[in-house]
Amino acid sequence: MERTLNRIHPVSDPEATYFLQVSWEKDLGTGFGVTLTDGQYAWTGTVSEAEISREAADMEMKREKYVEELKKALIAGEESTGNYNFAIS
Repeated sequence: MERTLNRIHPVSDPEATYFLQVSWEKDLGTGFGVTLTDGQYAWTGTVSEAEISREAADMEMKREKYVEELKKALIAGEESTGNYNFAIS
């Protein structure tokens, strides 16, 4: 299993610091787990392969392109060439 851990500052509360861990088996496109923590509380969840496909279709984006964007936003972190905003609700 592979894992990444990134520090994020959500646009909904820029002074706050959260840590986002993403874990996956083969490839992010086959589904992944997420853990978000603010240091006091932690929230966990999973995203299935079917959910990834459904979201790509909803966005009218090729699945492969959608998975690449997920990698940039969730795994690459600060090294990402894109600019991603996170909102916590």
